Amino acid sequence: MIARLPRWALHGGIALAFIAGMINAAGYLGFRHQAITHMTGTTSLVGIAAGQGDVASLAHFGALLASFVLGAALSGFIVGDSTLRLGRRYGVALAIESALLFAAVPLLHAQIDAGLWLAAAACGLQNAMAGTYSGTVVRTSHVSGIVTDLGTFLGQWLRGVAVDTRRVRLYGALFAGFFCGGIASALAFPHWRERTLLLPAALTGLVGIAYAVYRHRHPQEPAP
Repeated sequence: MIARLPRWALHGGIALAFIAGMINAAGYLGFRHQAITHMTGTTSLVGIAAGQGDVASLAHFGALLASFVLGAALSGFIVGDSTLRLGRRYGVALAIESALLFAAVPLLHAQIDAGLWLAAAACGLQNAMAGTYSGTVVRTSHVSGIVTDLGTFLGQWLRGVAVDTRRVRLYGALFAGFFCGGIASALAFPHWRERTLLLPAALTGLVGIAYAVYRHRHPQEPAP
């Protein structure tokens, strides 16, 4: 069973899930009408383009997939480990994610595909950075695994099997964060269009600053 998740990880995870929800919803509402934060559908689109011989779509979706992978690779290089632990260079990773999102906004506003690639790289970086805590996978950029686990927990509860309530609360909070991010984008997009991504870009930077402050005030927090 998961140990008590530290406040910095719980609150940061919810904030990052909200940010990812905003980014993904903005992608669906934007000129390409496509997902940004997760690669399941994108991989299918790459396969479809390859099967149909659609070179332009293959290049675009292939670049989107590659951007996400490169973002994750950048996180691995900066953070160095998949285990959540105070003291790792999450602030640096979040600053880079924020910069990628800010750089994506003018390109998206001009309906240039490279803006989507930069946003995908930012999401790949964020998703890889979240990692694990006490054996529990903490993902913030998509909810497929979260919904699957919540459904599994529901089935176990109906069967009378003991359920890890801490994990249920964690996944429920991450799901709510992502869901509310989608609502926020839906409200903002009619007014700001692709500039809606300025909000998650700024929030990412603020989360990075908050982490740096917390790390400074709690330098000796034990590792999981």
